[in-house]
Amino acid sequence: MSISSTGTILQLAAEIYSARGGHDGPHFASPDGHLDPVAAIYRATTGRTPWSLQHDDEAALLLLAYNEPAMDAIRWLSAVLPTLPPDTDGTPDHIEHVTHLASYAALGQPPARHNDVVGNLLRAAATADALDYVPAQRAAA
Repeated sequence: MSISSTGTILQLAAEIYSARGGHDGPHFASPDGHLDPVAAIYRATTGRTPWSLQHDDEAALLLLAYNEPAMDAIRWLSAVLPTLPPDTDGTPDHIEHVTHLASYAALGQPPARHNDVVGNLLRAAATADALDYVPAQRAAA
C-alpha cells in the first residue's frame, strides 16, 4: 500500500475535525472556530481557515474549486459515503454532499454524529492510500 498526499490530507482533516469540528450552521465554518468537513479538509490542505469559509459561500466555493488538493480530498470523502452526491447541472456536487454530511439527514437517516464524520474521513484516507483512482460511486443498497 502506498501513502498518498490525499490520504495524508484526509488523515489530518480527521484530526482537525475531531478537535474543531461540529459546525452545522450557515457557511462552512463559524467565527468561533468550528468547522464542517469541507472546512476541515481545506484547513488540512492549507493550514488556514479563510474569512470566506466563515462568511461568504460564493467566494468559498471558488476558493475550494480552485484548490486541487482540497477538491481531490473532498471527492474521496464523497466517494466513501453511502449516498450519492446531488447532481448540479449534470455534475455531481461533491462539496454539497460532504458539507451536509454532519448537518442533515440523507435518505431519511439521522445526521452523522461527530465520530461518524471522523470515521468517514479516516475511511476516505485509507481508501485514498490503497487506491490510485477515485472509485465510481454507486447507489446505496
